[in-house]
Amino acid sequence: MQRICLFPGTFDPVTLGHVDIINRSINLFDKIIVGIGKNSSKGPMFSAEQRMKWINEIFKNEPKVEGTIYDGLTINYCNEINAKFILRGIRYVSDFEYEKTIADANRTMDKSIETIFLTGEPKYTSVASTIVRDIIRNGGDASPFLPKEVVDSLRNS
Repeated sequence: MQRICLFPGTFDPVTLGHVDIINRSINLFDKIIVGIGKNSSKGPMFSAEQRMKWINEIFKNEPKVEGTIYDGLTINYCNEINAKFILRGIRYVSDFEYEKTIADANRTMDKSIETIFLTGEPKYTSVASTIVRDIIRNGGDASPFLPKEVVDSLRNS
């Protein structure tokens, strides 16, 4: 059986922190599906299609990684794609506390799906999509926090 993992998030935009977590997890799974969740409580800066395009461009030479868009509960989407693992990146202790409550709820709904936490590289702990969006909105240079593919795309838009 293939070890399929869902890495869910908004990825608005995709940051170097996200890329770090994906790159470090490639050897752990047979397939990593980067799921761009449509979160009704968040008003994204970039379309889900644009975010998926970035993921697919960044990982175009890595056949194990695929971007997709989904709606609804993450645990239900895991069942749709036969993922038995959910990947989450942790920057701070507060991230862990929040993510653990979600992992516990997911485990209650489906005990066959396990959540895996990876801590971010220290150089990426300050990289948060919220901060990056603020920099972009205010005309600042967000390139130190973003993959080249995202920076190029923003410059060309």
